Amino acid sequence: MEDDWTHHGKVRAREAGGELTLVVDGLTTQGKYYKPLIYEFFRKSWRGSRPAWGEFSVEIGMEYVGEPPWMDLDNLAKALLDAIKGYAFHDDAQVARLLVERRPGERERIIIQVRKLNSNLMRRTLEG
Repeated sequence: MEDDWTHHGKVRAREAGGELTLVVDGLTTQGKYYKPLIYEFFRKSWRGSRPAWGEFSVEIGMEYVGEPPWMDLDNLAKALLDAIKGYAFHDDAQVARLLVERRPGERERIIIQVRKLNSNLMRRTLEG
């Protein structure tokens, strides 16, 4: 079923409504930690759709409890984009829209949402 989550260790993902959602439980200030963790998830467990061409929107939310962790969000975004490259899209140069934010949450985790952009919709948004 489309709403079912695929799990592997601290990572889970699903595809629903044309969107790939990936959740990584726990936080670390070491961005390099995420790439092998997510790569292993995709390599061993993911059976969803294959990478596509076109432009994508990626939203990354780092949720924390207590004090916000001291982490450069740009470094986190780069590590996560590298980790999902080859699975959500072919190359991170396909990312036309990127939102990265740190926000308080109920538990420490990272949520990544990937959507393919409709080029006509994107053009209308920019022009109007």
